[in-house]
Amino acid sequence: MTQFRARPAVDRYTGPAITLHWLIAILIAGAFWIGFVMTDIPGFTPTKLKYFSWHKWIGVTVFALVVLRTIWRLTHRAPPLPAGMARWQRGASHVVHFLLYILMVAVPVSGYFYTCAAGVPVVYLGLVELPVVIAKDPVLRDVLKQVHITLDWILLGAICVHLLAVLKHLVIDRDGLLSRMMPFGR
Repeated sequence: MTQFRARPAVDRYTGPAITLHWLIAILIAGAFWIGFVMTDIPGFTPTKLKYFSWHKWIGVTVFALVVLRTIWRLTHRAPPLPAGMARWQRGASHVVHFLLYILMVAVPVSGYFYTCAAGVPVVYLGLVELPVVIAKDPVLRDVLKQVHITLDWILLGAICVHLLAVLKHLVIDRDGLLSRMMPFGR
């Protein structure tokens, strides 16, 4: 009789998960940087319009990559958390990760809705005009602008909590948690 052995626990994320994680992280950092720069440019200049376009393109790209990442995550288990991790930390980890996923979808969607309500088309990479899902509406535009900005700040806060937890595991716990998501080796 042949015995089946359980596969050993995966201690790293898969290559696609790691690639998507870091690509999305870089794009989100870029979107924040461009967002801060573009809102400080006075008037309505060609440079400001270029930054707004880049910001939108990054948002659309992040949205698409997060959809792919979510599909990947739903079909591939995450590696187990360190055995000695406190129950509240495990719970906090799940809550923060869930919040990050929600916000990585909600921020670009709110920006897209805001842009539509402003009556400005989104032409992805200057090539593909995305459909207008909300008619031009100045009142709704102002509401959606505030929603987008508020969600941005919440996302930034969740990212900071995530980074602080990574730092704790790296410096204090030294449990190798960071190695699960590093692209090159441990």
